[in-house]
Amino acid sequence: MSGSDDVERHKSKMEKKKAARDKIMAAKTDARGLVIVHTGKGKGKSTAAWGMALRMLGYGRRVGIVQFVKGKWDTGERVVFEKFGDQCTIEAHGEGFSWESQDLDRDKAAAMRAWDAATKMMADETVSLVIMDEINIALRYGQLDAAMVVEALKSKRKDLHVVLTGRNALDEVIDAADLVTEMTLVKHPFRSGIKAQEGIEF
Repeated sequence: MSGSDDVERHKSKMEKKKAARDKIMAAKTDARGLVIVHTGKGKGKSTAAWGMALRMLGYGRRVGIVQFVKGKWDTGERVVFEKFGDQCTIEAHGEGFSWESQDLDRDKAAAMRAWDAATKMMADETVSLVIMDEINIALRYGQLDAAMVVEALKSKRKDLHVVLTGRNALDEVIDAADLVTEMTLVKHPFRSGIKAQEGIEF
């Protein structure tokens, strides 16, 4: 059991921490739609975006999701989000990874279809969150014009949240964002010969 001195020291320390925290929080008064980027070599970029989508759905808000790479295979997230009907729209326009198609024109056409779907969702004033899954890959490989995407992010309506996922986010995308999280790879089963599995990777 903790001694009385330890208890008092802890109480005093937490009181000071709370006072400092309350002061910081009192200064945070602005609320607006954010541009959020999930990037990095670690796993969890899209998964974190799905968590945000579920939060929005929990509050009764509408969500739009566009998958820029996934398209040729079934994914668990698409099965789930399609069940939310009018509250969530999820579209897959990807042609798979670029090293699979090996056709830049085809990849550009698929990326533009995905971008058109995403901009329509952004223009829908009933949608609170738009997720552009793996768009960073399309941008990195030159399948989309980065300046066009950045301009759309900067000119989006004030109350809309947008999440962009995928490794190797461009510097200009990071600069346009309000929140950037880099997932760091520490250890991955793929390096031990374990393939992607249902419910974990897709």
